[in-house]
Amino acid sequence: MSDLVPLEEVERAAAQLAGVAVRTPLVPFPLSDPRLLVKAESLQPIGAFKLRGAYATIAAMPEDQRQKGVVTHSSGNHAQAVAYTARALDIPVVLVIPHTTPGVKVEACMALGAEIVYVEPTMEDRVATAERLAEAHGFTLVPPFDHAGIIAGQGTVGLEIVQDCPEAGVVLVPVGGGGLIAGVAAAVKQLSPETKVIGVEPELAADARASFRAGKPVAWSAEETGRTIADALRAQRLGDLPFAHINEFVDDIITVTEDEIRQTMRRLARQTRLIAEPGGAVATAGYLFHRHELPAAETYVSVLSGGNVDPALFLEVLA
Repeated sequence: MSDLVPLEEVERAAAQLAGVAVRTPLVPFPLSDPRLLVKAESLQPIGAFKLRGAYATIAAMPEDQRQKGVVTHSSGNHAQAVAYTARALDIPVVLVIPHTTPGVKVEACMALGAEIVYVEPTMEDRVATAERLAEAHGFTLVPPFDHAGIIAGQGTVGLEIVQDCPEAGVVLVPVGGGGLIAGVAAAVKQLSPETKVIGVEPELAADARASFRAGKPVAWSAEETGRTIADALRAQRLGDLPFAHINEFVDDIITVTEDEIRQTMRRLARQTRLIAEPGGAVATAGYLFHRHELPAAETYVSVLSGGNVDPALFLEVLA
């Protein structure tokens, strides 16, 4: 447990985020039985939960370190979170982004004044480019998920769930690189050990489920994970620190199909009036289509992690 994020660090992150991140509501999914509440992280200022980890991490840096600037690599939402934070704190920022990132996410980053460097959509290219930029310019690298500060910030989602819904029996969380589920599980299990935490990911990018079953991180290729519509969940491998949290705190990881993701995006829009990007919809899809794989409970909570969906894709899904 020594390397795992303690509850005190999550609570410290929550204090830093006060007045910056929205304490997002738990929106009832109509006519759900047993009850489902949707944690609407799409309502954050950048449209995704990533603001929590990015701001908490950068705000905790010494002032002289911050002023040298920051760099990150991301498929979109974390990049936007870092750009938003850098603008709020008035510091330089460079974003390393795969050229396959949806335009809606790139445009949001550019609107925040960030400098963007495009790379191939592989974790190796992303990390290598970000590390080179950090070394060359003295920037601090802010990782998207494999970092204790990031995990603590994302853990504030779990902190709020337990505080606002202490009766939640099962919490469903999307899994990409693992930062969100690591933080949520750490907070939930340290506050409410009997609550079950279940990860959900696309079956076309199921490296986390493979890792969970193998007891060690298992990598998938960029070609494999690139098949899913859920661009936010195309990380090829869990981070080492997120995996340690998953191994300690998470009860299971399940997968959903591409059609189930699309159907869930449509149902969230029509029935809860919430916009979900594909990666943001997977946890709710786990409840809607795979409840037979889930522990029994009277109340479920699904984390809708983001709503930054390409408008053309969203129109297609709604149709």
